[in-house]
Order: sequence, then C-alpha cells, then structure tokens
Amino acid sequence: MPIHVDVVRVFTDEKGHHGNPLGIVDSSTVPAKNRQAVAAKLGYSETIFVELPASGSEHAGAQIFTPTTELPFAGHPTVGLSWWLHERGTPVRTLEVPAGSVATRRSGAITWVRAKAEWAPEFSLYPMNSVRDVETADPKKFGPGHHYLWAWTDKVEHSIRSRMFAPDIGIKEDEATGAAAVHITDHLRHALLITQGRGSQLHTTYDSAGWIEVGGLVRPEKSHNL
Repeated sequence: MPIHVDVVRVFTDEKGHHGNPLGIVDSSTVPAKNRQAVAAKLGYSETIFVELPASGSEHAGAQIFTPTTELPFAGHPTVGLSWWLHERGTPVRTLEVPAGSVATRRSGAITWVRAKAEWAPEFSLYPMNSVRDVETADPKKFGPGHHYLWAWTDKVEHSIRSRMFAPDIGIKEDEATGAAAVHITDHLRHALLITQGRGSQLHTTYDSAGWIEVGGLVRPEKSHNL
C-alpha cells in the first residue's frame, strides 16, 4: 500500500521563500520497525511520523528521523507538524516526543514550540568573525558531529547569520535547524532572529528558567505517495 507523505517547508522568509522541507507521515501507515527506512528513502533532513490526535484531544505523539537516525527532539519537525495539525483542523497544545512534552502555540502567522537545550543533539558552536566567513565556509572541512557556524549581523537587534553541517547523520548542510537555534539561544541567553542556510528565518525567545521557544513561518508543498 502506498505511504502518503505531506510536505511542508518550515522557517521560510516572509515571502515564502527558502525554509527546510519536512515529510509528515501518519504513523499508523508505517510499522515502527520500518520508519527509519522510510525516512532514508524520502531523504528529507527530517521526517516526522505522527499519531494523529483523537477528536477533541490537545495532544499528539510523534517520532522524528533523519535519513540515518532517530532524534529525541528537533525544531523544524515539531514546528512544521504543529502548523500542519492546526491547518487540518486538529490543533494541539503539546507534542509528545521522546525527549519530552513540547508545548506549541500560534501567534499571528508564526508557529512556536518550546523546548530545553538538553533535549537536542549536542552542537559544536563556531563563532565567526564575519557574515562572509559564515557564508563562505566549506562543509567538507567538518567531520562527524553537529557543527553550527554563526556571526552577528546586528548585535543591537540580536540577529545572527548561521549555517549547520551534520554529515554523519546524513545532513551535509541543513537549511534551517530549530534545535541548533535552541542551543545558540541558550548559549547567548537572549531572544534571537536567525538567518540560516540560503535565507531561512528562525525566531527564538528565552527565559531564565531554561525554556526556549523557536518559531517561524511554514508553507505547504505538494503531497505525494511513497
């Protein structure tokens, strides 16, 4: 039986450009033992498998996979799934992922999720001297691990330019990385506006209790069957 895949782009700019593609699959259509293989075949930086909420429920369960591994939490899949559930008429207040309970909300056009930095994979943070240094960095020079390069674009406005490389989990370069946005926000201890990849836009908030929100715009793409 074909597997239906909905696709959205997460963290687009205001014109709907850029953003990180996400595959969304009803988990009831794929046995747990097959989900990693499906994610690998789809080839998105992440694919999320959702347990669709029952009528009236405010919670949904989900699993997140890169092409090579399962993640306990990731930002762009949870933001994208929250938006998708809202658009289909089944909005939820929390997404239950292996790392914990991810609170989610909508504010205007922006979809937000709330997490803690320790839920995400470890990132090596590389502060660069200039935006140009970030934009001209060569991904081939980075080995195993999660490598997050960043530079200030405006310290007063707390905006940064970034890129992320994670070749060992099948992601040569990620267009927009919500989990990394959580880490850099925790590191800098301030809300940020982040431009990543070719021009994706991520927003974050910070509070002293360690909770960080990451949010952005989401746009639908054409669904397909696998």
